[in-house]
Amino acid sequence: MPKLLTPPEWAPQEWLWIGFPHLTEEWPGYLEAAQQQIARFASAVADSGQAVRLLVRGEANEERARALVSSKVTLEQRVYGDIWLRDTGPLVVFEDGQRVARRFGFNGWGGKYEMPGDATIGAQLAKDAGLAIQTSPMILEGGAIDTDGTGCAITTEQCLLEPNRNPAMTQDAIEAELFERLGFDRVVWLGKGLVNDHTDGHVDNLARFVAPGRVVVPEASGADDPNAPIYADAAVRAVAAELDVVRIPSPGRIERGGAVEPASYVNFAITTHLVVVPTFGTAYDADGVAAIAALFADRDTIGLPAEAVLAGGGGFHCASQHMPLAPERPFSLG
Repeated sequence: MPKLLTPPEWAPQEWLWIGFPHLTEEWPGYLEAAQQQIARFASAVADSGQAVRLLVRGEANEERARALVSSKVTLEQRVYGDIWLRDTGPLVVFEDGQRVARRFGFNGWGGKYEMPGDATIGAQLAKDAGLAIQTSPMILEGGAIDTDGTGCAITTEQCLLEPNRNPAMTQDAIEAELFERLGFDRVVWLGKGLVNDHTDGHVDNLARFVAPGRVVVPEASGADDPNAPIYADAAVRAVAAELDVVRIPSPGRIERGGAVEPASYVNFAITTHLVVVPTFGTAYDADGVAAIAALFADRDTIGLPAEAVLAGGGGFHCASQHMPLAPERPFSLG
């Protein structure tokens, strides 16, 4: 194992943290439905044989969650605002063969959504898991990067070069920090993220690694797909970077209240035994799930409704953060 390694998401996991919705203002008119959909996600992963730690905010929120989830799901009361633990939770890496946590700076997705607990929940989870923590002043959310476990990472210019994150840092300086803190030795820069993505274009809504050197990128579904040029540009850049690009369907044009929603099947969560794909009630759902299932022959793939979760700004991948299996146990990048 390299001296410093960020494992890919498909490597064995010990457990999955998931955030449970609790703020009415984040899901106006959709809170109960979002809770039900997150509960189905948590239950599916737990029932597949992987431990799930569902974070809840207070007694009432815990009572609501307990009524919805499988008995195999563990509930933990925590202080957090948004549920997007992919961004606020700890990034766990292997350093000199030991599992340790990285925490980058967090400013509420560029100052847009600052809530009590979101800047501290990552360090709290890492500390309670017994992990040593190394911090970086650079602003970075976990959903802004993805890696294949070989040292290669993908990201978007729109997010990491957005002035509301690290205005004093050049692209080279950002790369250097990713190399030093996460063990990357190569960053592939894609362009823009999805239209109206609250995160300023996180890559986990646009492109994901599914194997070393292999990345999935959506292709437009329907003549009115608002992200058609964004998908095309991402695919061209990935091919130019000599990545193996697999195209999968997009959900097509999805609107809420007249505004385009950043819906994406790419926001799937990979767990030890199961891949969970968000679906949105469109004609492309079945094909989207099937395309992703074909890429994971070693585990089951299911689609679960996520349109209410999306109303709060994210999907199943956004709402979860995985704990890689401790290195003293069997570990493989395969």
